Amino acid sequence: MKLSHPITPHLWFDKNAKEAAEYYVSVFPNSNIISSKVIHDTPSGDAEIIVFELNGQRFNAISAGPYFKFNEAVSFIVKCDTQEEIDYYWEQLSAVPESEQCGWCKDKWGLSWQIVPSLMDTMMSEGDGAATARVTAAFLQMKKFNIAALEQAYKNESIL
Repeated sequence: MKLSHPITPHLWFDKNAKEAAEYYVSVFPNSNIISSKVIHDTPSGDAEIIVFELNGQRFNAISAGPYFKFNEAVSFIVKCDTQEEIDYYWEQLSAVPESEQCGWCKDKWGLSWQIVPSLMDTMMSEGDGAATARVTAAFLQMKKFNIAALEQAYKNESIL
């Protein structure tokens, strides 16, 4: 059955959905808050619902109490074309250093992000088994991805 509407992620925050949405909108281009509404007397008290877009992708968020927490089972992938983009998004989104590994980071609300080079898809799908193994071995040693080092591993070039 064909859906008439895209699938929209919904994020549950304790108290700060609006603060988080405003921050995310400031980080990503082509982003904006669409609406914000408080609903009174819900089972968890007053709840604020925010609808926003990040780079054209719609999200819903709710501030509705401490009942649910984010974990690594769900993350958002940010594909970057340059090291400068990786550095920027990493700096903006990584707030929990102990969670940093293999391009994954966590923001100050506990939401997980994967900041990855867009060419990673090509390196992992088009290379031979040895190239894929070298790239995997290289990124397993990284916190924030280094595009030059990944390309060197892919091409089997020594790192200077």
